[in-house]
Amino acid sequence: MDVEVSGAERLRFGDGTPVRAASAVAPFGDGHLVASDDTVHAAWFRPEEGATRVRLLPPVDGHEVFDEESGTKHLKPDLEAACHVTTGAGPAVLLMGSGSSSRRMRWCLLHLEEGGPRVVVADMTEVYATVAAALDVAHDVLNLEGACVVGDTLRWFHRGLPSAGLPSGSVDLDIGAALAAARREVAAADLQVSRPVHYDLGSADGVGLAITDVVHLPDEGLLASAAAEDSPNARDDGPVTATALALIRDDRVTEVVRLPEVRGSVLKVEGLMVLEAGASHATLRAVTDVDDPDAASWAATLHVRL
Repeated sequence: MDVEVSGAERLRFGDGTPVRAASAVAPFGDGHLVASDDTVHAAWFRPEEGATRVRLLPPVDGHEVFDEESGTKHLKPDLEAACHVTTGAGPAVLLMGSGSSSRRMRWCLLHLEEGGPRVVVADMTEVYATVAAALDVAHDVLNLEGACVVGDTLRWFHRGLPSAGLPSGSVDLDIGAALAAARREVAAADLQVSRPVHYDLGSADGVGLAITDVVHLPDEGLLASAAAEDSPNARDDGPVTATALALIRDDRVTEVVRLPEVRGSVLKVEGLMVLEAGASHATLRAVTDVDDPDAASWAATLHVRL
């Protein structure tokens, strides 16, 4: 597998303010949606309008953005995963909290209604407890950062902390039941969690690689972004020594390729979206979290030869 990076750019809203801490990206309407893990709104990029804000959640204790310096980081909803889904109302985006604290266990189902974005928010606390039990991890180290749809299954990925002996993993949920829970039609506690799988992605510069997002390929393979981040726990940032793209087939990591730096910096990819894919290639949109609340996130195009 070979990976080339092109078209790297900083992400900003139409008024020039930065799109902070990009954590996920998914198709939405005539453009795509970029979620940030430290705000209550997302950025909707469209060809004609540029980037506009889309509210996903109400303010938390009066705050709309969260960071360490202001002492509000513990309040953030931490929406880390987003994937394109289809509901009875048409195409939509499902955004999911990481589960790394009690405030990070909500899902947002975003769809278009009369041309505008509409969101339904669901408390999914019970299903996070079920996922932690299935993966055999403690609740306080659960960190679900990626998701993709594989047939009639929602595959949900736990980042893990390899440096502490906690590998990345995934579980499966029935997509129909998951969307019903997201619409608050059924209880989160009723969702069935199946097929726990753990992944070994190796290490880079002595730091274990952990999954940050995953996309599904036409040939049933998966491409995962991964980061070697020397973090003390599942909630706090650490130095990122390298990032990589991993190919997963039949629940096994078959190839791992290190991503090149962009303008002298490690491209900490936290969100992936398929732009085009075939049997031997894929073109992906990648968004990054630069771990600086005042800096605009990066977006880049990844050209992958499989």
